[in-house]
Amino acid sequence: MTLRLEMLQVARLAPTLLGDASELVINFLRSQINPDGGFKDRAGNSDLYYTVFGIEGLAAMRAEVPVESLATYLRTFADGESLDFVHLACLARGWASVPGQMPDPSARQSILDRIESHRSADGGYDANPRSRYGTLYGCFLAWGAYQDLGHDMPDSLRLIDCISNLRATDGGYANQRDMPMGLTPSTAAAVTLLRQLERPIAPELGDWLLSRCRPEGGFFATPQAPLPDLLSTATALHALAGMHVDFSMVKEPCLDFLDTLWNSQGAFYGTWEDDALDCEYTYYGLLAMGHLSL
Repeated sequence: MTLRLEMLQVARLAPTLLGDASELVINFLRSQINPDGGFKDRAGNSDLYYTVFGIEGLAAMRAEVPVESLATYLRTFADGESLDFVHLACLARGWASVPGQMPDPSARQSILDRIESHRSADGGYDANPRSRYGTLYGCFLAWGAYQDLGHDMPDSLRLIDCISNLRATDGGYANQRDMPMGLTPSTAAAVTLLRQLERPIAPELGDWLLSRCRPEGGFFATPQAPLPDLLSTATALHALAGMHVDFSMVKEPCLDFLDTLWNSQGAFYGTWEDDALDCEYTYYGLLAMGHLSL
């Protein structure tokens, strides 16, 4: 199962906890669609990155996705020549989310050729082309892009070498090499990628991730982080579930944490200090709720 479908399958369980509030979420996500078919960023402009989360959020809620207008928006980017690495991966994810509208094989290959130009010398991927070392975020995006466009990643075993070299001194994974401290989202990404690549995962990573959860609920990105955040919480729960680690002891506290981030408009904030609502964190809220509903 692809990264996208794996997360979507779980996020689709969120309505069991949302109940009557499900309609609020759908209305919020629909309110984020601009006339050109793209979803709003925090400034109100259409952006591929936020569009991906908007599409996936509607799909998670089993709400109708405006396929025609969305496909029209995606076509404005052609083969992604004008896009940076992150938005290239988002273009691939966008097409995967629009059934029956996928571009022709040559266009798909062109997008992947641009993704491949970001392959690093160590076998991973980085936002900067021809980088010496890859990052976990880069590896995660590239793996997802290949899956989304229906292609196998060339020399995928080289990805494993890159990931191995991103292990931090404290036992987690960092986004870059030679770091003393792992990050919760990076460690979750490493766990998920290694599972997808059918490689063994160090059992102690389950305890490492659980140690990032505060007793009152919510996961910290690092032990020094002043606040827990929704990205760390959703990705940690996803990784723990993929490892079949029991996290029942943090379910109720994490549900309480999510409740503190909920807004009656039908969306989630990223942290307690956040003052803007968007599709990204609303999707992460759905992903976290899906795991907590099981």
